Amino acid sequence: MTNMSMGSNIAVGAAAVRATLTWAGGPVDLDASALLLTQAGKVRSDADFVFYNQPQHAASAIRHVGKAPGADTLEIRLSGIETVIDRIVLAASADGGTFGQVPQFALRLSDADTGAELAVFAMTATSETAFIGGELYRRNGQWKFRAIGQGYSSGLAGLATDFGITVDDQPTPVAAPPTPVASAAPAAPTRPAAPPTPPAPPPAAAVPVNLDKGRVDLRKNQRVSLVKTGAPPLSSVVMGLGWDPAPGRRNIDLDASVIAFDSQFQALEMVWFSHKKAFGGAIKHSGDNLTGQGAGDDEQIKINLGKLPSTVTHLMFTINSFLGQKFTEIERAFCRLVEERTNTELVRFDLSDSQPNTGVLMVALSRTPTGVWDMQALGEFCDGKTVRAMVDPATAALRRL
Repeated sequence: MTNMSMGSNIAVGAAAVRATLTWAGGPVDLDASALLLTQAGKVRSDADFVFYNQPQHAASAIRHVGKAPGADTLEIRLSGIETVIDRIVLAASADGGTFGQVPQFALRLSDADTGAELAVFAMTATSETAFIGGELYRRNGQWKFRAIGQGYSSGLAGLATDFGITVDDQPTPVAAPPTPVASAAPAAPTRPAAPPTPPAPPPAAAVPVNLDKGRVDLRKNQRVSLVKTGAPPLSSVVMGLGWDPAPGRRNIDLDASVIAFDSQFQALEMVWFSHKKAFGGAIKHSGDNLTGQGAGDDEQIKINLGKLPSTVTHLMFTINSFLGQKFTEIERAFCRLVEERTNTELVRFDLSDSQPNTGVLMVALSRTPTGVWDMQALGEFCDGKTVRAMVDPATAALRRL
């Protein structure tokens, strides 16, 4: 049995698992739920949401087993999950209060056939009313489990809506029947008026995604504003970057780095395993990982946004292969932004493809004219065994943003 921490993952060899939400009593009741997502990160329809009002998936591979005092269980028969499903989000909602009022709540994964406990993920919360405990996801035909631990203040409806579930809070108004009028002589035919031209939708930048609904899963080229309504600006954050060798491949030595640019896209500093800090310690590197083995982040870069010089406008986070191994030898690569003070994961980007290159531009943090930082997922492959070779591709990518 594995005790898991936020961001860690394990392989799941069982044909079927039970995901049990447990808690130590208290005034608040919890309900477990699951969402089946495609590679687009959304459900196909509302039928892909298994919860107390819809206790079994149409394909019968996921069902709500039932509640016991301090426990609520879902059973997932992984061998029966449709191939179009990329991951299964294991979520929960609080009835009658918040997760901060729930003592000792955890997500427990066990083998549904043998009862053997596979993993336990203990979680903490404050004012959240819905929670993502973890997710089961496919990698190269193998199921894995990742501990997430991210809450929503908007309840189960807000969480479900984020993944494409339709939530109708109000009945659709019924139009009143037309008032009958007295008959009259037919009027001369007239040309029907052209339908009005619908207004053009606002550009994506006009309505940016922010952190109000909790953790944001970015896809390639998506952007998120690193603000939460009513919360103070972010100060200290950690960019965790990780990778795993592809099955059957040898250990692989990748290096995570960050390049700081000014508003004119001139490189100011590079932080990597041989130069571990810059700007008086406002940026710090955790050190080199030579293998890519182990759960969770392989390397971390800490950034004190409040202490960065005003000349720093962009931070480009890169991963490169020091020994020239290609990214086709990687099973997966990811990065995640974590608030250091609370250890809360804010944004995650999983690299969904691979190419025979030695470097990749993962994400960029950029300071907007109002002083707010945003984050954009890139996933652009290039060739560069060291961070110095990544400067020109990073400059070109920033100019295109």
